[in-house]
Amino acid sequence: ADLYDQRDRPGGLTSSFGSGDGFIFDEGVHISFTKSDRVKRLFEESTAGRFETGNVYCNNYWHGHWIKHPAQVNLHGLPTDLIASCIADFVKAAGNQAPVINNYEDWLLAAYGPTFANTFPMVYTRKYHTTEAANLTTDWLGPRLYRPSLDEVLKGALEHEPLDVFYVNEFRYPSEGGFEGFMRGLFPKANVNNDHRVTNINTKTKTLRFGNGKTVDFSHVISSIPLPALIPLIEDAPAEVLAAAGRLACSQCVVVNIGLNRPVVTKPQWSYFYDEDLPFARISYRANLAPASVPEGCGAFQAEIYFSEKYKPLTGTPQDWIEPTIDAMLRCGLIADRSEIIHQSAIWIPYGNVIFDHDRKDALATVHGYLDEVGIAYCGRFGTWGYIWTDAAFLSGEKAARRVLGRDADDQ
Repeated sequence: ADLYDQRDRPGGLTSSFGSGDGFIFDEGVHISFTKSDRVKRLFEESTAGRFETGNVYCNNYWHGHWIKHPAQVNLHGLPTDLIASCIADFVKAAGNQAPVINNYEDWLLAAYGPTFANTFPMVYTRKYHTTEAANLTTDWLGPRLYRPSLDEVLKGALEHEPLDVFYVNEFRYPSEGGFEGFMRGLFPKANVNNDHRVTNINTKTKTLRFGNGKTVDFSHVISSIPLPALIPLIEDAPAEVLAAAGRLACSQCVVVNIGLNRPVVTKPQWSYFYDEDLPFARISYRANLAPASVPEGCGAFQAEIYFSEKYKPLTGTPQDWIEPTIDAMLRCGLIADRSEIIHQSAIWIPYGNVIFDHDRKDALATVHGYLDEVGIAYCGRFGTWGYIWTDAAFLSGEKAARRVLGRDADDQ
């Protein structure tokens, strides 16, 4: 099989980059916490067994307070009035046995009550998903938001970090070379053609045309191109399918990389930030994933700032967000002084996370229905247009390949 990638190197969103000064950065926060033994084995083989393991610990920052994640069972240490209001609302919400759930905001209010919902997840939704919770469905939730019992809320309000209920436990991360290490060993197993950006797909003549002038024939094609970008490439795609693809929304991300001349001594692998005057929604700590990600005696952060074409377009350039990020890190106490900074850079990620707004379901059905009709298989986060992690994206490609080859997608 031939693989074509528009970049000059394979890897996509799993790519890692050396900065030339000893720092290695990924395209956003990436760790592996797959439960699939087979994927674990493939990733182990790709790194020749050289990977880090650890238990996930992440925390939250709110108005100067640091509390363990998830916040709903770690209220201890927050202002007393806020804790009391959160608990009172939670009890009242739990008494409603048949809440009407039409959107994510309804779900949050039913799960936690208004005080907690408005203070934490509703704010984070604006920062991470770039829109209001009422604009989202609940299709994407899965295990991502923990819904505790009253006992768990009370324990977390009265004691310091009494519970481990986060959906991620053990994580794995390559010891060297960044997250891409889990993929790098797989590259030689395929015929990868880089610098091949698709410009036209003709499903009648079964040909692909690329920006470099090359044209190839195909018998089967599997695409991981984001659906809003894929449909316009297909010759004679119907207007209604083009319109549906245009209604699919996703976030975009500016990742700001900051390297320090000293270690970053902190427990979490990443932190969530709820204050709306702080631009970033999340920060990861590079050395806590793999010490070799930073030069000896140094530390590094990756901060994620989210935008979207549909709801919150990028203002300025990605580089314009470096200074606001540094300023916010100084205010949070992550950086003591600008003189500590020995690396600063920004990465632009035009496709971050799928936004599960109310347009998604019908638009996706139209797009996928058309692709099924013309014989274009799809995979990956932006081919399936789902909220899936690396292992699920990896397996979706394999499933698509088995499907076009007429094999049982569950065969191993």
